[in-house]
Amino acid sequence: MKVLIRVIVSFFVFVVDVVYGNRSYARFYVLETIARVPYFSYLSVLHLYETLGFWRKADLLKVHFAETWNELHHLLIMESLGGNRIWGDRFIAQHIAVAYYWVVVPLYMLFPSYAYYLMELIEDHAYHTYDDYLKSNEEELKTQSAPQVAIDYYRDGDLYMFEEMQTTPGREFRRPTVDNLYDVFTNIREDECEHVKTMKALQQPQARLTFHSPHTVFIAAKALPIEGEI
Repeated sequence: MKVLIRVIVSFFVFVVDVVYGNRSYARFYVLETIARVPYFSYLSVLHLYETLGFWRKADLLKVHFAETWNELHHLLIMESLGGNRIWGDRFIAQHIAVAYYWVVVPLYMLFPSYAYYLMELIEDHAYHTYDDYLKSNEEELKTQSAPQVAIDYYRDGDLYMFEEMQTTPGREFRRPTVDNLYDVFTNIREDECEHVKTMKALQQPQARLTFHSPHTVFIAAKALPIEGEI
């Protein structure tokens, strides 16, 4: 199954790269429109399970919603840069997204670990795409201002949702700089890395039962007695 998933993702990546070539913002817009879809699929299935009383896991709901919120802001950033300017790009992205949703829903219901593996590959591709873009356009990006939507999401707004998608254990929440467009794309790249780590963690045996959201872990840690106070 993993081989099939890798083949499908590789084919999709090849098609997007060929179609969009050097139209970076349009390509990023398409990728971000599609990349957020599996998180919607996960949430739909988890809500179904909860509604039917089969299984409840609030932490997964919290983290997956935070991931959709994160991808939404990536998308808003690309729109602010003109990535959705052409009708054809919007048409392609939106129709692929609808089809993709209905592919991931049954996959997540039947084989959740494979659904997470699929998303791991997508997010890993996104990480390397942004990393290559940063390396190729560093000087130009540093001369351009950061969009307001990025400033609000990464620095000046309510950071709860940004923190909730940072699931790597044993470290403080990121507080990135947003001084220019280079910083913005660096932050997006690091977000994609966070998603990859989360998808890997959720493929572990029993992960869906033992996984905790960052704030759940933070609150539990604060509730522990300090040594010497017992």
